[in-house]
Amino acid sequence: MDSIVVTGGTPLSGDIPIAGAKNACLTLMPATLLTDAPLTLTNAPRLSDIATMTTLLRSLGTEITSMQEGRVLTLSSHALDNHVADYDIVRKMRASILVLGPMLARDGHATVSLPGGCAIGARPVDLHLTALEALGAKLELRDGYVHATAPGGLRGGKVTFPLVSVGATENVLMAATLAKGTTVIENAAREPEIVDLARCLRRMGARIDGEATGTITVEGVDRLDGATHPVVADRIELGTYMLAPAICGGEVTCLGGDIGLIGAFCEKLDAAGIFVEQTDRGVHVARRNGRVRAMDVETRPFPGFPTDLQAQIMALLCTADGTSTLHETIFENRFMHAPELARMGARIEVHGGTATVRGVERLKGAPVMATDLRASVSLILAGLAAEGETLVNRVYHLDRGYEHVEQKLGAVGARIERVSGT
Repeated sequence: MDSIVVTGGTPLSGDIPIAGAKNACLTLMPATLLTDAPLTLTNAPRLSDIATMTTLLRSLGTEITSMQEGRVLTLSSHALDNHVADYDIVRKMRASILVLGPMLARDGHATVSLPGGCAIGARPVDLHLTALEALGAKLELRDGYVHATAPGGLRGGKVTFPLVSVGATENVLMAATLAKGTTVIENAAREPEIVDLARCLRRMGARIDGEATGTITVEGVDRLDGATHPVVADRIELGTYMLAPAICGGEVTCLGGDIGLIGAFCEKLDAAGIFVEQTDRGVHVARRNGRVRAMDVETRPFPGFPTDLQAQIMALLCTADGTSTLHETIFENRFMHAPELARMGARIEVHGGTATVRGVERLKGAPVMATDLRASVSLILAGLAAEGETLVNRVYHLDRGYEHVEQKLGAVGARIERVSGT
């Protein structure tokens, strides 16, 4: 099993290219199931989660070709010969549930295993299921699978989410494009990945309005066509690499980045004393002199502070001047990185959904263990600023969401390498 070794204390300088968004691509790929024409996605990231979704779609009969070293994916679902998403594949990634809505909308039946994924909370699929039931789906949970049917096809309806759910919004949005009549989705997620999906579906011929407002209206159509669509830049990768010079010093330009994707995050960096500027090349970030300032952070659905950047900004606040408080409101059990940061000398107390971080002048390198995707990169960021060597174990989590992190950070001066396990 691979590990990452980081030797801290080196300021960074240079450019870091930002890849296409993992969470957007994982949503766009199942959209192929809505049409028998080819769907081409450009700017696709090269990640293990993308490979898992590729395996799942191929198991259903989708033909997928990869070009430009995986940056361009062409998907064709003209001959689906299987409507069962098997547990052995689905258990590896929660986004697998996103094949349910499209298959059900197109062919009137689908059987999908209840998903697995990383251990950051329950994240139940109930919202997905109740939303599809509002469009006329008949659902039965049996033997760990969702058995869904809509013999007469889905029909438009009103979906009101009791709480914002990105995945459930994506699932019912795709399903509604082929439902008969009008669907109104209230309290819908507004994340950039939702907007990107709506743009892609519109290119395919869907009739969608309001995807950035919280209330989405969809007029169902008889069929969708193929399209070519660029995957939006990954705002979580962008925020992560913006934190690298903020933590260990120096200045970096995140090529292709757009601060409009992470406005609330940029506001926090400014409050901490980090210089952030949008340029025609991307987002430029520089660490000002002295320690960063402590602050309070609360995760919220978009346009609030992203939960997927909470672990990373905790690494920054470990050496801030003063006491910071982080409130996690999206997922329970998402402070598992805190004990590992404490091994490096951080002073963190966790009580339920709140973490109190008392800044120290310097962290010290130590062997640590990644518990999930975002926790893994937070430990790498902490290692950039720590004295000595930090060994981050179980980095298979990292490869689900970051491509070649050691190469990207190494190119701007970080002393970082991957070592293979025995």
